[in-house]
Amino acid sequence: MAVKRRFANAAIFILLLILALLVLAPILVVLMNSFKGQFFISDAPFKLPTLTETADGPATFVGFKNYLSGIEKAGFLSAFGYSLFITVFSVGAIILFTAMTAWYIIRSKGKFSSALYYLFVFSMIVPFQMVMFPMSKVANMLHLDNPVGIIVIYLGFGAGLSVFMFSGFVKSIPLEIEEAAMIDGCNPIQTFFLVVFPILRPTAITVAILNAMWIWNDYLLPYLVIGNKYRTIPIAVQYLQGGYGSRDMGALMAVLVLSIIPIIIFYLICQKYIIKGVVAGAVKG
Repeated sequence: MAVKRRFANAAIFILLLILALLVLAPILVVLMNSFKGQFFISDAPFKLPTLTETADGPATFVGFKNYLSGIEKAGFLSAFGYSLFITVFSVGAIILFTAMTAWYIIRSKGKFSSALYYLFVFSMIVPFQMVMFPMSKVANMLHLDNPVGIIVIYLGFGAGLSVFMFSGFVKSIPLEIEEAAMIDGCNPIQTFFLVVFPILRPTAITVAILNAMWIWNDYLLPYLVIGNKYRTIPIAVQYLQGGYGSRDMGALMAVLVLSIIPIIIFYLICQKYIIKGVVAGAVKG
């Protein structure tokens, strides 16, 4: 039995290693090509950049030239600022308001709170393509077509899953803790922020990671709502493509690398809370 168990563990490890390499391979290819001249990327995309001329051809390594070119052509610094502003405040709004909503839904037993909960759940299954054109029209009418207004739209689209996850965790919080806070003189607002919200930390971090990855990489919603005037990183990357399909592949690869670095760092810092938050919201509830 011990031999079979070791063999099974080794097989699982090899399988997971292969899957990890398959996931990391595209990122490594983009990183490798970001240091190569654009004419060599199409000819030999899977070859490592060479520092010196070889029998196969000239040196392909260009240092940080692609990065400087991409930052200038794409207006990366401006796009990074808009993406950072929208992502940070959208995620903050989603966490704050959906946590409060979930707490109200679970603690307020009634038909209205039950209907409100199922309305949020239903919003998770509505395809974005069904509402994108009416949404863009309404956003324009309400003057939400700016970096501040789009935060409200992201709050609406991110509320369904977030309320669902928070609701599952709130069910696991003993009501006696909140009653004790009320006896000590806390009003409902104080009870939520001083007692309930700190307990929601694992789920809040999970919600933050999921929404941050979505909002940071989102192309369609910013393109429909705020357009070219306030370019986020995905829109700036798209505009590296020139007329008639021409594009600076080196600059494109460099900007792609720069765009994924912040979200990877954020994910690595918070990844330990993902499983904890998902399990807490799904199993304890």
